[in-house]
Parts: sequence; C-alpha cells; structure tokens
Amino acid sequence: MSFGDPNNPYAQQGQPQGQQPGYGYPQAPPVQPYGGGYPTGPTEMPGAVKAARIFLYIIVVCQVIVAGIYGYSISEFDKTTSELSGTDAEVFADLGKGVLGFLLGLSLVFAALGLALALKYASGGNGVRVCAIVYGSFAIVSGIFTIPVGLVTLIVAILLIVFAAKRDSAEWFKRPRH
Repeated sequence: MSFGDPNNPYAQQGQPQGQQPGYGYPQAPPVQPYGGGYPTGPTEMPGAVKAARIFLYIIVVCQVIVAGIYGYSISEFDKTTSELSGTDAEVFADLGKGVLGFLLGLSLVFAALGLALALKYASGGNGVRVCAIVYGSFAIVSGIFTIPVGLVTLIVAILLIVFAAKRDSAEWFKRPRH
C-alpha cells in the first residue's frame, strides 16, 4: 500500500497502519483544579482546613479544663478520705490519687499533642492531616469518659475528623512546598 511520494507536498499523505493518532507528539498536561498545567495546590489555607485547626484548639482547651478538674479532685481527695481510717483506707486513697494523677498527666500530654498538631497545620505535610484524624478519634474516646466537658470534646472531635478528611484538606496538605 502506497502513501504517496514523501517528498511531494501535494501528494496524498496517509497514516501508516499500526500507528496511533498523535503518537510521538507531546500530549497536553492534565488540567488541575488550581490553574496552570502543572499541579500546584492551593496557596491560601482553605476554610475547611482553618475550621479543623480551630477545632483542634477547642479540643486542647477542653483537655486543659479536664486536667484542671483532675488537679482539683486530687487536692480535694484527702479531705474526702480523711473520714476513713485504717490501712485499707490509706491504700484506697493512694490508689485514687495515683489514678487521678495519671489521668491529669494524660490530659496534659493529649493537650500538648493537639497544640503541636494545630501549630503544624500551616506548614505540615499529609502526615499532619492523618495525625489530626487519628487524634480526633482518640478525642472521641476521651470525650466519652469525661462527659460534662467531654460532650464538647466529642462533638468537636467528630467535626475535626469530617473537616480534616475533606478533599480541600487533602489538597492543602499535599501541595508542593518550595
């Protein structure tokens, strides 16, 4: 099968069999949602990401309040157990203070982790977003066990997970940093 004289510009030119149309020619870059032909990502923190960051700060404040409640309970513990006497009462008092002290420390560590995550929202990578989702999951459990203040923690933690899992959040944390 002849495709004409390749040196004659007026001859009928055909396409050889087996070749795809456009084969060997540069393809157009994929269209990205943030303009340009190359993936760039957002330049300003989206609203969902700002909201998730605020939710982290609220959880941190709730954890500090819970730690304060535990601290107050430790200070009042001796007054309530002073009516009991005997070695069993002392063991009970020491055990109770130990448990409250552990929960106080746990609340403070949990608050510090939340603060560190919230501060990394502007410059962190996708790992910060994943850690915020996991942190929100643990905050839900913490909220269940500390119900008066924990109800706020519970609701805000659910919202944190929802907002951190949105596409805008993923695009923000996966953007290239120069």
